[in-house]
Amino acid sequence: MEIAHIKRQSYYKWRKTKPKRENKARQEQDIREHIMGIHFLHPEFGRPRITDELNESDFLNNHKKVYRFMKEMDIQSVIRKKRKRHGHTPSVSYPNRLKRKFSAAGPNQKLATDITYVSDGKVFYYLSVIQDLFNNEIVAWELSRRNDLELVLKKVDKWTKKKDVAGAVLHSDQGFHFQYTSKLYNNRLEAYGIKGRHSRKGNCLDNAYVESFFSHLKTEKLYMEQCNSEEELRQAIEDYLYHYNYKRKQKKLKKRAPIEY
Repeated sequence: MEIAHIKRQSYYKWRKTKPKRENKARQEQDIREHIMGIHFLHPEFGRPRITDELNESDFLNNHKKVYRFMKEMDIQSVIRKKRKRHGHTPSVSYPNRLKRKFSAAGPNQKLATDITYVSDGKVFYYLSVIQDLFNNEIVAWELSRRNDLELVLKKVDKWTKKKDVAGAVLHSDQGFHFQYTSKLYNNRLEAYGIKGRHSRKGNCLDNAYVESFFSHLKTEKLYMEQCNSEEELRQAIEDYLYHYNYKRKQKKLKKRAPIEY
């Protein structure tokens, strides 16, 4: 204390309040993650509706704090704009051919893809995966700061470089930003001989298997180990995917891991 020129009283006061500051920091990070989750599910929600959702979940916050967090995370509600229709490229929408029949007779026949958000404690990223419904194996994944078309295209390209994809059915939702219904995405599928399929709007149960994987990833890995950078986050995801594909036994697979099955 003498070397640092700090008064003894100030030092002990700092020590006494340190646990409170750490606890406050954890609570604020939890609130940030809930705000991102609400925004991901309801991109049309602005500050008042996000505040209401938080309060209903017992995260009692005033609108000023919510506004500060949204500004820090660069979150804004999606506002529908009126646009002239000439020159508009129509989107592509496939029927829901799987109809929640998630089982497959063999590998690389039926696959599902989806996107979730993950965090390194400071920045939110978007993780997109492709899962084989025969053995639940994650066959491709991509991480990005943007939930855009490039994210899903890179993931598909990684998959096609590792597997023979001709004739495979790839099921997805329609995307919050309509990546999966874009012309470019569906032209890419056709070029590889992949059959695209879409969930019904607003029905997450049509893609339940991938949602289940995301839940396992977060509860068994990302919530247990605090990542402090993008590099650490990528490594944590890669480590868990190896564990999930090669080590994690599943009841559906007769108590075998996906690759073993």
